[in-house]
Amino acid sequence: MNLTLSIDDRVIQKARQVAQSMGKSVNQLVRDYLEQLTALDEPQQDVEELRQLTAEGQGRSGGWKFRREEVYDLP
Repeated sequence: MNLTLSIDDRVIQKARQVAQSMGKSVNQLVRDYLEQLTALDEPQQDVEELRQLTAEGQGRSGGWKFRREEVYDLP
């Protein structure tokens, strides 16, 4: 689907700079933003993404875990 937007020239120029620094097009930035915006009411998708990232993780902790005192900076 095509969509036409009216955007201030200064905004689009800055958006082009940002997109270029990210290796993307302005079109891709807008598409990504709209996908994120519409996914806000889909917590299950967030859970699935977290599970996938966790499963793919290559942690190097060697089994080390935070102690309660370290997490909360307790004496």
